[in-house]
Amino acid sequence: MPSFAGVNHVALTVTDLERSTRFYADVLGLLPVLDLGHGRVLLDRRSGFSVGLLRHPDAEGGAFTELRTGLDHLGLTATDRDELVAWEHHLDSLGVDHSPITDTALGSHLNLRDPDGIALELQAPTAVYVALVQQLGSGEVPDDVLRDQAEALLGPGLVIRP
Repeated sequence: MPSFAGVNHVALTVTDLERSTRFYADVLGLLPVLDLGHGRVLLDRRSGFSVGLLRHPDAEGGAFTELRTGLDHLGLTATDRDELVAWEHHLDSLGVDHSPITDTALGSHLNLRDPDGIALELQAPTAVYVALVQQLGSGEVPDDVLRDQAEALLGPGLVIRP
């Protein structure tokens, strides 16, 4: 079966292109590269990941909610916990509301919302999680061995087994 080389982009429906473009550029550091009239494309310089911001004239109103079918949140990766702490300081310096950093078996994360209330997560994976993902990508370790390693990390009952 073919596989994916990575994630290329996400497109988000927003209510105000100017406000959202400023947020994603000034707060998250994305570079605005395209103006499509009804939308903008912003690019992360380091990863090449892009975020499309679209203003649909016939879009339904109402605030974003994770409880509606569709997008729950957008997760972005920090290199490590130190970089996540730097993000926390950056957000504080801009007065952007966010959750405290939470540490889990898979990594550390903090959460915030964009101007339309779209949930964003900044996550820094643990070294163990990074190693598991690298093993998975190598194709050299059988799936059942990876599942065993994941279960050792997370505990019983969470890992999906066929």
